[in-house]
Amino acid sequence: MEEDFLPDNRLDLLETGGEYFPALIAAIEAATEEVRLETYIFENDVTGRRIAEAMANAARRGVCVHVLVDGFGSRDFMQNLGGQLMADGIEVLIYGPDISPFTFRRHRLRRLHRKLATIDARIAFVGGINVIDDLTTPGQKPPRYDYAVRIEGPLLAPIYSSMRHLWQLVSWTSFRHRFETSRRHSATTSVCGEMSAAFLVRDNLRHRRDIEEAYLDAIVNARDEILLANAYFLPGRRFRHALMDAARRGVRVTVLLQGRVEYLLLHQATQALYGSLLSAGVRIYEYRKSFLHAKVAVIDGHWATVGSSNIDPFSLLLAREANIVVKNTAFSAELLASLRKAMQLGAKEVRGADWKKKPLLNRITSWLAYTLVRLMVGLAGSTREH
Repeated sequence: MEEDFLPDNRLDLLETGGEYFPALIAAIEAATEEVRLETYIFENDVTGRRIAEAMANAARRGVCVHVLVDGFGSRDFMQNLGGQLMADGIEVLIYGPDISPFTFRRHRLRRLHRKLATIDARIAFVGGINVIDDLTTPGQKPPRYDYAVRIEGPLLAPIYSSMRHLWQLVSWTSFRHRFETSRRHSATTSVCGEMSAAFLVRDNLRHRRDIEEAYLDAIVNARDEILLANAYFLPGRRFRHALMDAARRGVRVTVLLQGRVEYLLLHQATQALYGSLLSAGVRIYEYRKSFLHAKVAVIDGHWATVGSSNIDPFSLLLAREANIVVKNTAFSAELLASLRKAMQLGAKEVRGADWKKKPLLNRITSWLAYTLVRLMVGLAGSTREH
């Protein structure tokens, strides 16, 4: 996939909503032509209302604003912020209907999980941060731990093209194409920096495995270190074996996972994999300072990825996702330093000897959870490799 990497970009790593939301709002406030936003969750809270206000102000000064949200992640959106945004002259579309949590039909589980924004086809944001207060979870004081990237340069072209294509697709399928009012802009692709990066999506047509294959290619070719942080980690056989094989050949393999319980079933299912990973030499850390929502990795100090895709069957086989992959030592070093600091301040290592002392009932519960998740994936028609 070398041909997918574009040079001459400026990439600014943004840690948590504390850095991301001010950068996004500042870009919207400076917009003169067009704002596009895609998100899984757009919450009616302080953060959501601040971003909605910035977009409404942009619309009032003549900027074309498009907002695309997921129908399940933002199922109450049209009853509050969405309706107000439309009244303010903003074009709003919903990706897919709201569904029951007990619905396992594959086509209804294909959610929009991307978190993207473009402003004037000149600045883009790619990452894993939803439009929601970092501190909304009850009892949570530190913010959700996650990342986004502010982008300028040639990488704008594929990001902007992907967002516009999906908007057109959803507008046609929802019979609202006639409401598309903005003209097509040419993405600004001038030299803005020195970083080489690729934009990868996962969809259900030509790019079903692009993000997973990029991970696997980097892991298989790793020679020194793999550090992977993921909120929901339930890799398939190929991914697990690639990590374990890397550890066996002497690569330092570390995974930073969710330590707090947000979704009990997924949390317990992930723990069913601990034994085999630890036995192969993979080091596991659980982040407990706050809720881990990051979906990032650094490999060999020069390859890094940031985006929306978890390493689980729902992200890798069903949802629409978007990541950037960066080949740059400075960016990789910055992300690596941030991850190591987070591990030092907020994570605890799970050691093999301690794991083996876990009560048998705990391990049985984990395997039952893992089996149930596999059954759910099977009902969705996606058992291969998982």
